[in-house]
Amino acid sequence: MAVKETRKLAKEEPSDIASEVLDDGYIDVMDDKTVALFPLGDMIIPTGIDYKPGDPEEDALAVTDALPEIEDLCFLEVSKFFSLKGSVVTPAMMLELSRAVQRVLIRPEVSGVVVTQPADNIEETAYFVSISLSDVFQNQNSKPIVFTTCMNPEDPMFDGTKNLLDSIRVACHDVKGDIPTVVVCMNGEIHAASRAQLTHTNKASALASPGWGPVGYVDRDNVYFRCGALELDTGLNFPMLKKLTAKVPVVKAMCGDDGALLEMALEKEPDAIIVEGFGRGNLPAGMMPAIKKAVKKGIFVVISTRASSGRVLDSTVFPGSVAQCLECGCLLAGETTTAKARLLLMDVLSQKEAI
Repeated sequence: MAVKETRKLAKEEPSDIASEVLDDGYIDVMDDKTVALFPLGDMIIPTGIDYKPGDPEEDALAVTDALPEIEDLCFLEVSKFFSLKGSVVTPAMMLELSRAVQRVLIRPEVSGVVVTQPADNIEETAYFVSISLSDVFQNQNSKPIVFTTCMNPEDPMFDGTKNLLDSIRVACHDVKGDIPTVVVCMNGEIHAASRAQLTHTNKASALASPGWGPVGYVDRDNVYFRCGALELDTGLNFPMLKKLTAKVPVVKAMCGDDGALLEMALEKEPDAIIVEGFGRGNLPAGMMPAIKKAVKKGIFVVISTRASSGRVLDSTVFPGSVAQCLECGCLLAGETTTAKARLLLMDVLSQKEAI
């Protein structure tokens, strides 16, 4: 009960923010941090804990009881966002989550947010939140938004407990804009949302940033960062969207592809199409007539690669080459994965609906 009473007291007697500003202009939140927890789906706490989603304060107490180390780090506040049914978060849910997270983080006592969700598309959710942060929010806030999950919920060596505690440590860290605002924390490593990828179906060490590596790690005594924010982790600086309206299908190229699937995608009148090519992004020559047709109709065609790391880039001109795609008017995804390039286009091409 002491945790609950202390939390209520902190809400009733807000501290004088002006007195907490340090010489460098950043707020000192070391002594009275609040971390907001957004559980999308099942909570990743040890099996056997009496956790029954419903009352936010009771939920926070249940998690703190399961992980008493939290009491030395922060006050934990469980946000009742939405209850995820199934394993995959939709783009519409991602947008709703982004809005909810930003509303929480503008409160001065909240030092950061932790989002837990099933592993299946955690890299996409984290990435979408990172690019969808509103221009106003980005100009006024620099607080960590940390995503985490568990790879083996039924394993006796359950990895979710440590991932959650590590993520709360990161959410308590005063980033001061020196690291990506949105990160994914798993297996003691911290990865930028723009680079994080799941590289295995069930290993605790499944999260990686191919070609880049983690931006930091969590140790028993502290959180350490190896490098600063990447350019792609600064957000798009757009107003907050009301809803996602752009339609962006993905077509994966296969050997001998004749473009039939691409033609079918064009019948749905999309706003853009992602075509996932081989290696550097090269495509079968049989897809080129459909690609030229799409560009002629004013549809954005973006070429990505199925490789886990490396850039899409033009080289020698031949039928189906990236160079030929550029000549037709296609765009290149660079090092952005197919799934993330799709979300990026959905966000950018929906900006006509911005507030």
